[in-house]
Amino acid sequence: MKMRLPLAFITNAKLLNSGFRIRHGILNGVTKALSLSSCNICSRTERKWIKPVGYDTGVMTYNSLTKQKEPLVLAQERIASWYSCGPTVYDHAHLGHACSYVRFDILQRILSRLFGINVIHVMVITDIDDKIIQRSLEENISPTVLARMHEEEFKSDMQALQVLPPAVYMRVTDNIPQIVGFIERIIRNGHAYITNQGNVYFDTQSIGSRYGKLVNIGGIVGEQEVQDKRDPRDFALWKASKPHEPHWVSPWGNGRPGWHIECSTIASSVFGSQLDIHSGGIDLAFPHHENEIAQSEAYHQCEQWGNYFLHSGHLHLKGSVEKMSKSLKNYITIKDFLDSYTANEFRLFCLLTKYRSAIDFSDASMDEARSTLSTISAFCHNAQAYMQGHLQCQPIEEGILWERLSATQTSVRKVLADDFDTPKAVDAIMSLIHHGNCQLQPVTKVHGPRSPVVFGAMLSYVREIMAVFGVDLLDKKEVHDSSGILNNVVEELVQFRSEVRKFALSVQHQAPQDPQPGSEFHKSHPQPDRTPLLKACDALRNNLAPLGVHIKDRSTISTWEITRRGDTRRN
Repeated sequence: MKMRLPLAFITNAKLLNSGFRIRHGILNGVTKALSLSSCNICSRTERKWIKPVGYDTGVMTYNSLTKQKEPLVLAQERIASWYSCGPTVYDHAHLGHACSYVRFDILQRILSRLFGINVIHVMVITDIDDKIIQRSLEENISPTVLARMHEEEFKSDMQALQVLPPAVYMRVTDNIPQIVGFIERIIRNGHAYITNQGNVYFDTQSIGSRYGKLVNIGGIVGEQEVQDKRDPRDFALWKASKPHEPHWVSPWGNGRPGWHIECSTIASSVFGSQLDIHSGGIDLAFPHHENEIAQSEAYHQCEQWGNYFLHSGHLHLKGSVEKMSKSLKNYITIKDFLDSYTANEFRLFCLLTKYRSAIDFSDASMDEARSTLSTISAFCHNAQAYMQGHLQCQPIEEGILWERLSATQTSVRKVLADDFDTPKAVDAIMSLIHHGNCQLQPVTKVHGPRSPVVFGAMLSYVREIMAVFGVDLLDKKEVHDSSGILNNVVEELVQFRSEVRKFALSVQHQAPQDPQPGSEFHKSHPQPDRTPLLKACDALRNNLAPLGVHIKDRSTISTWEITRRGDTRRN
């Protein structure tokens, strides 16, 4: 497959050499002009991290560049430029991918919804790559068709997992002219070389000990199978074309981009010479992110291109030391996973561990997530029932609950500002729910005032903070037309059953034959001939539960909820 670029495209791509500034309407005003005069040359031999100057978010985050927590300082007030490595679209996305994307989605939601940061997120789609070419040959289809198929599947998977889309997805193949121009400038700056075979490599020796900002290179070597490199650590910026492979025209001959150059080019095309946050899985730290840093700083001739690098831990199958990966064939596709669990349950699974930690996937860990979500949902349901007067309780110790609510709000914000510590945040929320449940114990008779407002405040906060995390407790998902009919049918059924129970529970009054002094004049007894009605009501409740309709009897009042995979509706 031969893909030729008009000569005008190659010429226009050279605009990168005079400033490299491409604006996108959606990001207008965010792009920073490149100003080489304000940047120091990359020939310095230091690896010291430079704390950014700008807007302090009040958040501490672990920075892989320094191996410690640092204050998150943004170049522009309340605006975070965020670049992430997207998928290489040659196969189905699996749960390992999902874990990383959901975790960073949680972080972005926390920044935007809790700390008021406008996160401008750009994600690359790698749609030309050795793996894509190999798979297209195996399946005898065009690499472009293969990539488009899996790109759309990936986007659909992310939507099913409630992951917010980036401001823009950018494909590698849509940015070839920009990549060519980016490489040309690196060559002109003296940090890359062209081989006789038509390959272009980054010259790691040209930046001295600055190579290795993320990882202590030490004895690490690069691509050993390549013979035309000066140094084993050097990496490809442009690969000369091989027979039957897609290729584009370049000043060095037909070929295609190397892996790392795409991210540097695309991130720079949007955000310019300075990037606030770069994220990805820990497996991308070396060589991918390390090489991104080297070539970006060589292009921009700056001391520090990306200010913060955030990495998520691997997902492991329980009992395995290996990460979940396609190459190891130990993966579960997102589609298969969502046949057994919901997006909310998976998000709780991610929330229960720190985003930087490795995470074990098992039925037991998913059961824990499901149980946690069930406890939260049950509290919301009971709080609603209390507010509606359907749940009768002893007088509430209102002052204690107001204090617990205020303390929880403060605690959650504090731990989330400390490197997004979601496990501690969930613990604080569950403690609040525990204290609420302790006072929501049903009784038959109530003496004293009710306190619905405090439960309304607790309910609102729990819903609000879970929404910050991306957990939908309000069931706003689109449902089929038949769902409304089902709700109405269940409502009528439960109402009829409640009337039957109320009738069956009505009592007859009998006077004792020989009343004793001080004894009650009347005693209450259910009428024996109505016992079968009560048994029938109990049987109906028990039979509906396995079908997903759960009825709770609260004295003579009954409430209900429908629960099934991905859907919960209550009354």
